[in-house]
Amino acid sequence: QVQLVESGGGLVKPGESLRLSCEASGIIFSMSIMRWYRQAPGKERELVAFITTNNSTNYADSVKGRFTTSRDNAKNTVYLQMNTLKPEDTAVYYCNTFWFPRDYWGQGTQVTVSS
Repeated sequence: QVQLVESGGGLVKPGESLRLSCEASGIIFSMSIMRWYRQAPGKERELVAFITTNNSTNYADSVKGRFTTSRDNAKNTVYLQMNTLKPEDTAVYYCNTFWFPRDYWGQGTQVTVSS
C-alpha cells in the first residue's frame, strides 16, 4: 500500500523559513519522481517543484530562488526547504508521486505565512 506522509508545516512570519518533509512507503522510492504541490483557498492546486530520480529539480517561477527540494533515498523522504516565505505562499502543501497505475497524494500540511 502506497503512503505519502507530509510534515513540517506551521505558522511563520514573512521572511522566515520552513522545511517540509514527505516520507513515502509502498514504492521503490529511488525510482520515483517526487513532486510538491500547493493549494491556496479558492485557488487551483499548482505544481511547486519536483525532483527526478537523478536529483534534477524544477521549480515554479513563483518560488524559484527561495525553495529547494531534495531527497534522501535511504530515508524514503523528500524535502522542501522554503526560505524567505511570503504571505502568498500560504497554502496546503502536498507531495505527490505516480506509481503505476495511478497518482498518489499525501494528506497535506498547512503552511501559513502571516505577520
